[in-house]
Amino acid sequence: MIQEKSHSEEENLAQIQEMCIIFLRECPSGALHLHEFKRIFGVQSSSPEESLFLETIFRSFDTNQDNTLDFIEYVAALNLILRGSLEDRLKWSFKMYDRDGNGKLDRKEVKSLIRILHKIKLQKTEVSLTPSQICDRIFELVDNNNDGEITLSEFMEGAQKDEWLIDLLNLDVQTSSWVIQNCRKLP
Repeated sequence: MIQEKSHSEEENLAQIQEMCIIFLRECPSGALHLHEFKRIFGVQSSSPEESLFLETIFRSFDTNQDNTLDFIEYVAALNLILRGSLEDRLKWSFKMYDRDGNGKLDRKEVKSLIRILHKIKLQKTEVSLTPSQICDRIFELVDNNNDGEITLSEFMEGAQKDEWLIDLLNLDVQTSSWVIQNCRKLP
């Protein structure tokens, strides 16, 4: 078991090193702009949902909000995506979805997220619910006090106890394979 964990950690470190080399090659100035971020992750302009999703990810990692990712922000992002705990990744997901930054998710924010996920992921699966129905189900599962808003603690508790919800959020919680896959598309 310890050898498996050590091997996995070595693979993650190798992946981070590979992506750092890509960063340095693609961004010799040390600043990664949104259009470069999209190019690195292979998002085409013909995919507005993936583009919006990547813009949201980009903004969540731009901690100083200067519209670029510097090397430290980039490495921190990779570390979170590739090595972060489930709890850390869920906290990041919540922050990313909380567009107005008030510490709560309202129905508008959740529906916006679901529409994006629906177009990127859910159309390719056998989910028969509409984005509105999915939003309603999320609130039924997670909004413990029925106040129409989801707090971080409600989000964390709900996402970790409900298999359907964790699978729905899987695109974000298990982003590492998506990141690796798209980074390898680069020439």
